[in-house]
Amino acid sequence: MKIKKFKSTEGLEIWVGQDDVSNDYLTLKEAHANDLWFHVSGVSGSHVLLRCGEQNLIPSKESIQLAARLAAYYSQMRHGGKVAVHYCQAKDVHKPRKAKAGTVHIRNFTKIKVFPLNEEELSRLAGSEL
Repeated sequence: MKIKKFKSTEGLEIWVGQDDVSNDYLTLKEAHANDLWFHVSGVSGSHVLLRCGEQNLIPSKESIQLAARLAAYYSQMRHGGKVAVHYCQAKDVHKPRKAKAGTVHIRNFTKIKVFPLNEEELSRLAGSEL
């Protein structure tokens, strides 16, 4: 599987799928029901998991922002300015029957607007890559 793993400043893991098959694996096999799942609204991009569900942690606003900014960076909107990112608990992400890899439906989501990470921020964060 092609999955990048980062760590937030509060020590939570953030997993980023790198292709449709990895997105499915991440979302449908690896995610704990209470992990937070992120995806840019309306365009192709990575599925991003903020791993907090197994410990039932409530992530900080900073960790949520970082996961959303990673979702924006690893999407077609990387250079699109401020981007709308949807996030929800992983248990609210479902794959429609016979849908192609990477396709999901979500419910009970929150929308957040963020700027994608820039290259310098990503390089700094890559130092925390697991």
